[in-house]
Amino acid sequence: MKLKQLESLLGDVQQFDNPKIELEQYPTGPHIASRMLYEIHSRFDEVEGRSVLDLGCGCGTLGIAAAMLGAEHVVGVDADEAAIATAQANCQEYEIDMDFIQARLPHMPLTSDSVEVVVMNPPFGTRTKGADMLFLAAGLKAASVAVYSLHKSSTREQYETLEQRMLKSCISLGITFQQCTNFINGRKWILKWIFGDLCHSED
Repeated sequence: MKLKQLESLLGDVQQFDNPKIELEQYPTGPHIASRMLYEIHSRFDEVEGRSVLDLGCGCGTLGIAAAMLGAEHVVGVDADEAAIATAQANCQEYEIDMDFIQARLPHMPLTSDSVEVVVMNPPFGTRTKGADMLFLAAGLKAASVAVYSLHKSSTREQYETLEQRMLKSCISLGITFQQCTNFINGRKWILKWIFGDLCHSED
């Protein structure tokens, strides 16, 4: 599947009718979602045939994109029952098989290394301080291969500082930090956390 085709298909994904401010709900639009997942798929080969968790899935856009690109099994986790209902309706519309779990972090319903790859567009932490770090910690626990997390470019320095703080513990766990790319008009960028000898070198 080509990038433009993926973006076009995602254009019909239903989004939040009434986003909940307290949960920092915001849609992951087709432009951002298609480029994020296509990057993971085409550059790192970590979608097709993989088990993928869409953490904080909302209406399911990232998980649906992963399924369209050939993920073997996709799971969505979200705290909001209404968001999951919308995501389920989206999957039915696209005839996509995706499992959903309602849970609020830090209560992670999945065991360690229960999926290979985690994708997420987490809360920025504007309403609940540290919410983005909570999602990152949960993603690192669940994934056995890689975690891809989408963030504002304005937070780049914050995460580079985080990398330095976490360096020793990450090394002991076999986790490596990698900045994948700076795209989507320079407003969004991906953090990639990879595990041990499964690391990919940068192009």
